[in-house]
Amino acid sequence: MKQYRIIISGGGTGGHIFPAVSIANTFRKRFPDAEILFVGANDRMEMEKVPAAGYKIVGLPVSGFDRSNLLNNIKVVARLLNSLRMARKVICDFKPDMVIGVGGYASGPTLWMAATLGIPTLIQEQNSFAGVTNKLLAKKASKICVAYEGMEKFFPADRIVLTGNPVRSDLEEALDKKTEALAFFGFQPGKKTLLVVGGSLGARTINQSMEGGLEKLAASGIQVIWQTGKYYYKEAAQKLEKYKDAPIWCSDFITRMDYAYSAADLIISRAGASSISELCLLKKPIILVPSPNVSEDHQTHNAQALVKKEAAIMVADKDARSQLVNEALSVIKDDTRLENLSRNIAILAEHQSAERIVDEIMKIIEK
Repeated sequence: MKQYRIIISGGGTGGHIFPAVSIANTFRKRFPDAEILFVGANDRMEMEKVPAAGYKIVGLPVSGFDRSNLLNNIKVVARLLNSLRMARKVICDFKPDMVIGVGGYASGPTLWMAATLGIPTLIQEQNSFAGVTNKLLAKKASKICVAYEGMEKFFPADRIVLTGNPVRSDLEEALDKKTEALAFFGFQPGKKTLLVVGGSLGARTINQSMEGGLEKLAASGIQVIWQTGKYYYKEAAQKLEKYKDAPIWCSDFITRMDYAYSAADLIISRAGASSISELCLLKKPIILVPSPNVSEDHQTHNAQALVKKEAAIMVADKDARSQLVNEALSVIKDDTRLENLSRNIAILAEHQSAERIVDEIMKIIEK
């Protein structure tokens, strides 16, 4: 049997890294002898997370363009040229059958160089609004695996495959654990539970909205699981001192995300592509608060794609402090609304995404 060699490039956020590792794990499950190399950006999250998942990674000095200070971009261009040279050397030394880009700074130089050297490339676009880099790279890509319908406005229609975003493998089993999950958080069965997450670093707006609404939440009779992220935990814990008897479980990080999802009747979340893919699979009612601090405002586009299908509720970041807690309390007490949201989001779930992406990779390699 041929020993396949693939490079997976990209990262920067968990939203790029989870799908990348999921694709690698699925490829390795199918071809245990496969050689898989990651190419990331120096000083970004992937340089720590990818080795922790058991894969080798090479870092490039690439960074994003500075739109606020154009003079800084002289350094950015120098790093890009250096990254292209390094990417060429990595590809020539490793000799991959295929290069896969998952978005993030490093995927630009790596996929561009692979295409220039005549090596087939595949793009995995997680968002409903494609970034500039992926639009450029798509011109030479063999296939573009997407998570949303209607991506023809960004990419050549004949090369698009709707696969969904790969998610963490333990999540599809998360739904059958409600009793254990409630016990884990010290909660009672029969009471509604709200889960609030803002990503591993946290989301300032969501946390401030929660802090401002603690009195209402404490008086509401619902239970709350609140993940603050590491930057906001101290402040949240101080504010909670006043509400010691309220069933509000608060931490900077949730070790058992499967339990958190399983316990929840309603979830408040940012609108990152990976989070949305997970929530679709879990069939959970959600209120999305898109982050305004992302390129091309793609989280708002992600959220609107669900809102249009009545599969989610959106509260804009600027309105969250005044509206979020009130909206959550209104929705969580309305069983009909919860059922409708749950039913509509389940329709959007794409199952076995990593398997389907690996199928596409193999079609291209075998060609």
